[in-house]
Amino acid sequence: MTEFTRSTTAAAFWSPERKRLWSMLALGTFAILVWQGLSAWKTSHAILLNASDSLPNWAFVLETKAPPARDDLIFFRAPAGPVMQRHFGAGEHMFGKHVIGSAGDVVTREGRTFFVNGKEVATAKIQSRLGEPLALGPVGKIPFGCYYVGTDHKDGFDSRYALIGWICRDRIVGTGKAIL
Repeated sequence: MTEFTRSTTAAAFWSPERKRLWSMLALGTFAILVWQGLSAWKTSHAILLNASDSLPNWAFVLETKAPPARDDLIFFRAPAGPVMQRHFGAGEHMFGKHVIGSAGDVVTREGRTFFVNGKEVATAKIQSRLGEPLALGPVGKIPFGCYYVGTDHKDGFDSRYALIGWICRDRIVGTGKAIL
């Protein structure tokens, strides 16, 4: 076979129709791979929007399989009850707070000011914005699988209050990263 015959055969093989067919096949394969990757990602991730000013960001990526560590942002199910319903509406609510203390850390209190391992972390208000009295959260050694969570926001509803308390594994939805 001569060089001319080989290039003519190659040119015939890569006709416009065949190029279009192979391009569509490659694009379809790529789309399937992307779809599978996104399907796997969505089983352990979610996008969350923040409706509160207790966190400075308004959008987060939630990772459901990553274990929380100090300073991580964790999302958890808030306990149900009449106070939660009056303040946040009916239904289940998810809160996002930073991990300030973890298992083995010691939470203490002087008056309404809370400390984790001797470091001041928050001061509890006497009443909610609707005038309801706020009981103080737990003190002592944080148990295994539980966390003291909080926020820098003065009105944050977090572990300094008995209604939230320590956040244990059964209430944790996942960890988060701010994206916006």
